[in-house]
Amino acid sequence: MARNPLNRLPTAHRVDPEKPMTFSFDGKTYQGAAGDTLGSALMANGVRILGRSFKLHRPRGLMAAGRDEPNALVQLEGGAFDEPNARASLVPLYDGLTAQGQNAWPTVSRDALGLLGLLQRFLPASFYYKSMMWPSWHFYEWAVRRLAGLGKSPTVPDAQIYHKRNAHCDVLVVGGGRAGIEAALTAAKDGKRVMLLDEQEELGGRLLAESGHSDWVALQRAELASLPDVTVLPRTTATGYYDHNFVAAVERLTNHLGPSADSDTPRERLWRIRAARVVLATGAMERPLVFANNDRPGVMLASAVQTYVNRYGVAPGNSLVFVTTNDSAYRAAFDAHKAGVAVQAVVDLRPVFPDTWAAKLRDAGVEVIAGYGIATVKGRRAVRGVKLAPHQGNGVLGKVDRHLSCDVIAMSGGWTPTIHLYSQAGGKLTYREDIAALVPAGCAQKVGVIGTANGDGLDQVTPVWYTKTARTDKQWVDFQYDVKVSDLALATRENFTSVEHVKRYTTNGMSVDQGKSSNVNALAVMAELTDRKISDVGTTKFRPPYHPATIGSFVGQQTDHRLAPFMTMPAHDWHVANGGVMREFGGWQRPDCYLRPGEDEHQACWREALAVRRSVGMSEGSPLGKIEVLGPDAAQFLNRVYINNMATLKPGKARYGIVCNENGIVIDDGVVVRFADDHYMLHTTSSGAAHIAQWMEEWLQCEWPDLNVMINNVTTQWANVTVSGPKARAVMQSLDSDVDFAGDAFPHMTLRTGQMNGVEVRILRASYTGETSFEVNVPARFGAALWQEIYDAGQPHDITPYGVESLMWLRTEKGYLHIGADTDGNTNPLDIGWGVPISKKRDDFIGRRSLLREMDQREDRRQFIGLRAVDGKTPLTIGGHVIEDAHPNLPVESLGYVTSACVSPTLNQSIGLGIVKGGRGRMGETLYVYANGTVTAVEIVSPTHFDPEGSRLND
Repeated sequence: MARNPLNRLPTAHRVDPEKPMTFSFDGKTYQGAAGDTLGSALMANGVRILGRSFKLHRPRGLMAAGRDEPNALVQLEGGAFDEPNARASLVPLYDGLTAQGQNAWPTVSRDALGLLGLLQRFLPASFYYKSMMWPSWHFYEWAVRRLAGLGKSPTVPDAQIYHKRNAHCDVLVVGGGRAGIEAALTAAKDGKRVMLLDEQEELGGRLLAESGHSDWVALQRAELASLPDVTVLPRTTATGYYDHNFVAAVERLTNHLGPSADSDTPRERLWRIRAARVVLATGAMERPLVFANNDRPGVMLASAVQTYVNRYGVAPGNSLVFVTTNDSAYRAAFDAHKAGVAVQAVVDLRPVFPDTWAAKLRDAGVEVIAGYGIATVKGRRAVRGVKLAPHQGNGVLGKVDRHLSCDVIAMSGGWTPTIHLYSQAGGKLTYREDIAALVPAGCAQKVGVIGTANGDGLDQVTPVWYTKTARTDKQWVDFQYDVKVSDLALATRENFTSVEHVKRYTTNGMSVDQGKSSNVNALAVMAELTDRKISDVGTTKFRPPYHPATIGSFVGQQTDHRLAPFMTMPAHDWHVANGGVMREFGGWQRPDCYLRPGEDEHQACWREALAVRRSVGMSEGSPLGKIEVLGPDAAQFLNRVYINNMATLKPGKARYGIVCNENGIVIDDGVVVRFADDHYMLHTTSSGAAHIAQWMEEWLQCEWPDLNVMINNVTTQWANVTVSGPKARAVMQSLDSDVDFAGDAFPHMTLRTGQMNGVEVRILRASYTGETSFEVNVPARFGAALWQEIYDAGQPHDITPYGVESLMWLRTEKGYLHIGADTDGNTNPLDIGWGVPISKKRDDFIGRRSLLREMDQREDRRQFIGLRAVDGKTPLTIGGHVIEDAHPNLPVESLGYVTSACVSPTLNQSIGLGIVKGGRGRMGETLYVYANGTVTAVEIVSPTHFDPEGSRLND
């Protein structure tokens, strides 16, 4: 049975009690109302403990009422609607909502791991780095992995859908409070196309938490709705601000409806907005005060109390004490009293209080205690009262001489402008002493910051950053991650002075709220501990997303087969219809092999490889990267890109080339063809085509803009059919073409252009099988017809289509390198035997200087070699480690590993390729391959297992 709310106030608010909603939390059923959040509904039902802290499992209650809530993290729903780490303060209540507390067992109200709180003196910042060293990390790993983490990851696919949308506007206003609404209206009336984003359920900002503004907000909403070029997006959070005034935002479309929402309606939409000008009206967030036991359930922000009272009509407790260093808490206290909530006192750490507000409160019977601070909080699982002591200045308290009973402490340490997006945009910050906060100080992008986000209208504050006369291990700074003043002091004692280092050492600001409630306090404590100014301490980097965003919103419809749509080759349907086993290779659907009745894949590959060696085979190579480079400086450009000389390549000729990055690491290879003095075609690996084209474009535009060169990736514009084998020439000569295929007219590594059946054709003599090969290229629209034409012409020679796996066997027999398989992130050209081209005197190229380093020229580097099983038959395992001992006593040094392997159909022998330490100096040596607990003896041999003379290439 649902429990009726206990603490609902009979005042005007934005919750409709006439529309009750039933929900459950930690297995108990409660009742809220339309307009509630989960947090306000639980507060109305008297639920005080909503979460547990990450490290010490201390009880946590609501502290804030919005995005800065660090404590009340819950797990929503389950199954296909499972969502961890949702802030109860932001979850709109809907009928039937189900939530669970996190990081606790069996429930957050009775957590067995709460005993960890008794051990906090033994668990300071980064204790694990110092205590989990003996006997090894793995000794503790099983326990840590079970204890660590917040919430539980969903275990089934998300049942909801997500969309993306692009938008352009003249003015983008982020923030729907008073300043944002006025900015949007001004721009719209000036004829601008305006977008207004606000992360709350409705426009109004802080005005929704203050009494007396409802009519004004309603009027402004109506006026905005009447203007033609204004787009208002509530429930929309701007998560990232990037270059060129590009802003990403997530709109929550049906989150407030829960699982009952229409399954065809998106849950969220990612907006990608490009604005001529951005106006940030993101407001400010109230700062907690730091005092002894300030993490007890019932210790809240004064602004949160004001929000729950005015907006949600909920009394946070039965007896409130406000404590403050600025005037804003007085307004919150007055609103609470006016709503009928018992306010015991306002405790002001300042010796001089605001006369007007103090008089109002005193007239209402509320005591104002100036020049006092909280020495400690009474109560363990909830606030029971406070002990007060005279504040002697700068956080130093005298002897306790006042005791107040209360169940809520409403604190205000001042306000922090919300400048996260501004900082992401590259904006600079400066520290304002009067409000003790960082404010905008200039940005290169076209952005303006207005309202309290700019520090305007914020009360002056006399900051008190922590209590000097209380135990620092009882004063919390980051409430979720259990970071205390003592942890910051420990980091300082251990010589961590950079704010970025202290953040990572203590984990302050790394919890779900990303420091919204803790960063400024931590900076100030660091400043005091190191005798520096806050401006000298600096800030940590503000990175997107500003507020946690679902992965689904960024993915949108790119799921399952839409995640990375496959590219299909022109003859795709033929391959599928004729037994092609289609798999993904570099984003393309390609046949691994072609199955005939009664065959398995191994048998098919064996048959296909032998057909290429004995007769003729054909394969579609359309995915092969094809990049055209044109211009008078094309030769000079390619000489800087490839490690071997491309300027001396003659038109109509081809040359194999290797590409390195600036560290001298091999990143791609392929055959380069020269059509004319100013026109080249580069062939890359299938998966590297787009990357290499973009990489070269970057070098051209950023490093060599003086070169007159154009780069064009034409991979998808040309279809390719490769004919390979001893009878390849005979097949080609039977085709209707004006190209002369005779051996002396068309030798290896040359290019011929002409026509075939009246279609433009480019034919390259290059081989990845070691056999005589012709790579026939036609415009992609003729690809399927070309495939069928060659297949029909090859029937008298028993032509056999072969797939990618068969090709891998053939190139392994031949010892041809496969970048990414036979190389790793350390392989340079010297390691694969390409020292001669580098040593020749020629222009500089990318990576050349790196290759001259002593470490790059060492002979004991892992070098490309061949492997042959000593017994001739045991298959070698790709990834198996090469070792020296036949009976290893693990752990043992790995000399390298097997990169490619097969049982050769041609040689009928188990062979492989690999990279082995000092491999070229070990020729003929017997080593061993360790894989899956077995050891296989291998001989180190030349990579070229088959036809080392290369005679078959020119048959």
